[in-house]
Amino acid sequence: MAFFQSGNPTLSQKIFDKSRTIEGQMNGTMTVRGTINKFGFLLFMVVAGAAYTWHLFYTGNPSAMYTYILIGVFGGMATGIAIAIKPNWAKFLAPAYGVLQGFFVGAVSAVLNQAFAKSYPGLVMQAVALTFAVAFAMFLLYNFRIIKPTQRLKSIVITGTLGIAIFYFIDVILFYVFHIDIPLTSWSNHSVIAIGFSLLVICLASLNLILDFERIEVGADMGAPKQMEWYGAFGLLVTLVWLYIEILKLLSRFANSRN
Repeated sequence: MAFFQSGNPTLSQKIFDKSRTIEGQMNGTMTVRGTINKFGFLLFMVVAGAAYTWHLFYTGNPSAMYTYILIGVFGGMATGIAIAIKPNWAKFLAPAYGVLQGFFVGAVSAVLNQAFAKSYPGLVMQAVALTFAVAFAMFLLYNFRIIKPTQRLKSIVITGTLGIAIFYFIDVILFYVFHIDIPLTSWSNHSVIAIGFSLLVICLASLNLILDFERIEVGADMGAPKQMEWYGAFGLLVTLVWLYIEILKLLSRFANSRN
């Protein structure tokens, strides 16, 4: 089914087809509402993890943030890969993924909120508000078919997402293993090129939401098994967290330009 493609690497036609064949008739079928409910639960897990690291930072333990960032990055990466390989594990691992991403998001947010408390107060809250505003706007654009996930759009988004994913993977390895910082991805880089790159990635992440919405809707229409609601919710969470981090990075670059 060609239109079942997605730029989100956690969602693929093959996985949905396989799950439908094996147990679609055994445990009920996937619904959009069920997926959204599970997404809400996963989002709560992110908020809980973020609240913990945020509280830890502001109660006198800011030195632990680097550790929680590492736990969030590599723990989330390992959990995400496990879910991508074994989608039927999403019911058990997706909540853990949410908490791990919460650790990462909360630690990064707390550090930046403190760093720019004077030059850019409210930076984190603005990033949160913009993330949900963009997500809601993309949902409306998809729901009213203003933006249609055509084959051309899918090809562009998938290719761009894979390119960014590979680039960021290399960046993570270079930074955390070899302590090499790529200037283009540096949060303190507020050059025109760096800001333009951030805007490009934000647009790409936003368009991934369109493909994710379609994937969930088509998964429900084709009768995917009930457990795929967890997998669909997980995939949507991956994109939303990515979008938030990119918006936070863009705002931090604007904040650095004021210093």
